[in-house]
Amino acid sequence: MRRWPLSIGMTTLLVVAGLAQALSLAWPFEGAWRGVPLGGLQCASLAVLAAALDRCNSVRHAFAQAWVFAFAWLAGSTWWLFISLHTYGELAAPLAVAAVGLLAAGLALFYGAAGALFHRLCGHLQVGVLARSVSFASVWMLAELVRGTLWTGFPWGAGGYAHVDSLMRHWAPWVGVYGLCALSAGLAMALVAQRPHVTSRAVVARSLTALVVLALGWTWLTSPSQTASTASTQPLRVTLLQGNIPQDLKFGASGVGRALRDYREGLLSSTSDLTVTPETALPMPPEQLPDGYWSGVQQRFSKGTQAALIGIPLLQHHANGQRQYSNSALGLMPQATPASTATYQYDKHHLVPFGEFVPPLFQWFVRLLNIPLGDFTRGEVAQPTLHFKGERIAPNICYEDLFGEELARSFADPAQAPTLLVNLSNIAWFGDTVAIDQHLHISRMRALELGRPMLRATNTGATAIINAQGEVTQRLPSAVAGALTAEVTGVHGPVTPYARWVSVWGLWPLAGLALLTLLVVAVMAHAGRHGPRRFGP
Repeated sequence: MRRWPLSIGMTTLLVVAGLAQALSLAWPFEGAWRGVPLGGLQCASLAVLAAALDRCNSVRHAFAQAWVFAFAWLAGSTWWLFISLHTYGELAAPLAVAAVGLLAAGLALFYGAAGALFHRLCGHLQVGVLARSVSFASVWMLAELVRGTLWTGFPWGAGGYAHVDSLMRHWAPWVGVYGLCALSAGLAMALVAQRPHVTSRAVVARSLTALVVLALGWTWLTSPSQTASTASTQPLRVTLLQGNIPQDLKFGASGVGRALRDYREGLLSSTSDLTVTPETALPMPPEQLPDGYWSGVQQRFSKGTQAALIGIPLLQHHANGQRQYSNSALGLMPQATPASTATYQYDKHHLVPFGEFVPPLFQWFVRLLNIPLGDFTRGEVAQPTLHFKGERIAPNICYEDLFGEELARSFADPAQAPTLLVNLSNIAWFGDTVAIDQHLHISRMRALELGRPMLRATNTGATAIINAQGEVTQRLPSAVAGALTAEVTGVHGPVTPYARWVSVWGLWPLAGLALLTLLVVAVMAHAGRHGPRRFGP
């Protein structure tokens, strides 16, 4: 049996650093910093791992170091999954802890592989600081990309979200959150890397470094996040409803009754141009609502000048006779009649594993849980926007805003790109925890990347208005029932560089750049180890 390759001291240090990385995403403790992202802490925690990798003496050690750090970070940033599994899913506490731990352990393997690859390429001082910095940036970003895309992806807690308030935020409209992950990793390694012996290539390395710094400086100075956006001439008055229906009551008789009463009252009494409810605010399809309920809501918005965007499950009828739910948002606007279902419909595309669809071979796990509506049909990636009062409104539901590359698909035609983004969420599954603030910062990053305001209507929080610069302008307190009313202006200006290239190529340019960088470093490393190859006698 092999011994654990790391000492107790090193393991402890990496666990502490990984937990610090988790804390940097949104400070969870009471006080002035509660909920605040700390980009400096994220870089500092990652620098601890970078220093360890830069000084370790084997691929095995490098894998273990990166895995321990990532396990602590991912477990520390997603621990609240325990609440949904145990408290609301009624999974036994030991099994819920094991499930969260196994998820973190499995996802950490990507980062362990990244650490091993880094050591394989740069585990000697012939590779300079610049090469080691860009190599670490590349392998770390590749690990983040794999985690965010493989098996539907689970990018929650990506390190780049800690920089939604830091100076690095100004690169988000160029490279997105994964690019910020690479920049922070490269900076971390540059700060702690051992300096090699001076060689004749030092001048070239310093010149390349200067070019990189100049390029980063230019993109920073010209960032759309620092420039005024072209807003619509007429502001839109919006009301965002926050019902605060406890998750353990939401699908029970008392919770359903309360939701139907409170949201009908909020919809019918609103005087705003647009009223938005959270995800599944009405917890049953229109045909299952009490008599007259849905027709009354439809009639309210079929006349006049107001509209509503309502989170509601729908029954989808397939040609083979099968029926499935969809997690949807229905838009009710003037000219709609009681006989029509709605004038607009958006169906959630990126479904939550186990909550909204069952991965193959995991039906047994779902049977252990007490979670309703666990098998949804999915909508298209890029769906039409809601056209209302000159705005093109693009909804997204629940954690779809984690996938900026999917939201960006609607920006392929700049002339028809959304002017306003709306997130309808219900994360009451995770209680009044730091998950609320983490999700808020995710929405803020999407606003930065895409250069569009984001409205958030949630069940328990964070219901908020985010401008095109990723700043929260107004927010309701979490875990209270209420309504947030304000004026917002959609952005009709050019799309961001990130939206332009991601809408066409997805995340492949980032992966390709990382792989090309590693190939160049590998060639350099080989030359450093073996010297120039000679041919002939």
